[in-house]
Amino acid sequence: MKQLRVAVIGGGNMARALIEGLLRQGLPPTQIRVGEPRAEQCAALEATLGVEASADNDYAIAGAEVVLLAVKPQQLAAVAHALRPTLDSVQPVFVSIAAGVRLAQLGAWLPQRPLVRAMPNRPALVGAGVYAPAQVSAAQRALAEQTLSAVGRTVWVRTEAELDVVTALSGSGPAYFFLLAEHLAAAGVALGLAPETAQLLASETLHGAGELTQSGLSLAEERAAVTSKGGTTEAALDALTRAEFRGIVQQAVAAATRRGAELGDLATRNR
Repeated sequence: MKQLRVAVIGGGNMARALIEGLLRQGLPPTQIRVGEPRAEQCAALEATLGVEASADNDYAIAGAEVVLLAVKPQQLAAVAHALRPTLDSVQPVFVSIAAGVRLAQLGAWLPQRPLVRAMPNRPALVGAGVYAPAQVSAAQRALAEQTLSAVGRTVWVRTEAELDVVTALSGSGPAYFFLLAEHLAAAGVALGLAPETAQLLASETLHGAGELTQSGLSLAEERAAVTSKGGTTEAALDALTRAEFRGIVQQAVAAATRRGAELGDLATRNR
């Protein structure tokens, strides 16, 4: 990791999460360059993370083995086209985290380059889905995985279409849990708790449940471990079952998957 040279194009929240993860894994800040057009953002990244940041993307990717494309989807075409003259002298693996931009489209902008797509979520890429076409070599895949694994677990999916499911499950998933926590807090208030107390309890319960998932037990086993026969948890779960909670969740994830595919098609048509 200490020898890896990484360029990050884009200096927003996800880019920052990636950089912070790489630094935590021991990559020296001198091995990371950031291309970011906003001078104030460059100054903030340099001051807080110690990385070199500038508006010169060509300089950022010079000598890089991995280039993380962390710009907004609507900006990616212009960024990729501007980089093409520089690519004669560099041969990095490009990893795009731009939602909805298919590899076929990205390949038209960056022809004959090793391209990998990753679908992160807001908690800094925990559970990121990753896909690469067959022409990306094992060594290039390893470089991409090494970089992304610095900020969380990676899961290689079998087809690019599966990234739409990853988007629905993992990318959008935090919002589902936040909504459930909101409703838990609201239910507590309706039953007499002070709003600040209900909010704290719901937030800490959400956090604690997430921590428990790292125990090595399956999700079903964790649920069973906190469900006593004839107890309060069982009563609540029975109520959720009667309300067809499972079907509601399935409908939500299916809707998000469909929308992900639609946005991908739209992104391709508009470029």
